[in-house]
Amino acid sequence: MNEFLRKRIERKLETLPDERVYQILDYIEFLESKYATRTEPSPTPIQRLAETVEDTLRAGRVSAQTIKGTMDAMAAAGRVMSGLAAAGKAVVDQVAGPAPEKKEPPAPPRKDDSGAPPMRSESA
Repeated sequence: MNEFLRKRIERKLETLPDERVYQILDYIEFLESKYATRTEPSPTPIQRLAETVEDTLRAGRVSAQTIKGTMDAMAAAGRVMSGLAAAGKAVVDQVAGPAPEKKEPPAPPRKDDSGAPPMRSESA
């Protein structure tokens, strides 16, 4: 999907109440099950958890406003977790230091045209 179409759909969705957006999500999932030609990219574990919680709340007929509040809280938690993961990676990278450089083995002595090893000069 091109970026312009994605932004256009996003603008249209933002004008609708949450109840209608969930109906649209259901319809998109229906269309995906019928006509999808590509596989859906795998969500991150946090996204998968959030989707499961959201689907459970919807199945329990919880109000859209309550679901929105819950999902906002989960999104904030996801951002915190991402920040912690990035900070942890930075610490590990700093402690580990730069990657060791590969040293090439010394080149074997060159042979002259006769096939004999080079002669050393005895002037030293």
